[in-house]
Amino acid sequence: MFIGEFRHSLDNKGRIIVPSRFREELDGKVILTRGLDTCLFGFAEGEWRNQEQKLTTLPMTMADGRAFSRLFFSGASECELDRQGRALIPPHLRQYARIERDVVVIGVSSRFEIWAQELWEEYLLQVSGSYETIAEKLVSLS
Repeated sequence: MFIGEFRHSLDNKGRIIVPSRFREELDGKVILTRGLDTCLFGFAEGEWRNQEQKLTTLPMTMADGRAFSRLFFSGASECELDRQGRALIPPHLRQYARIERDVVVIGVSSRFEIWAQELWEEYLLQVSGSYETIAEKLVSLS
């Protein structure tokens, strides 16, 4: 399980230090892809397979399903962790997530997300004030 918030900076080669708590779950590699809200999603291989199974059940006749699958899978990249626990974020994913230097890595249960620090701070400002309202809506759905 991925939990917590960690702040890091990319090195000159576009690598990020994956938090040590996350490395145990990753077994030396991570699958990175386009996430939602202009962040990147990071998956351990087993969870990636779970997501793959779910998405391949979407009907190919649905335009939204095709579009989401195309963006999700075409952006994916399997990244090996080096001995220092760093992963190279491919240029197309850095561009998508507007990552230039400072990043925030957050754990979100079965995945983690990588955010450009500025975008994460903007997102927090937007949703923090409605945290309780969001909770009430979600609890009423279950």
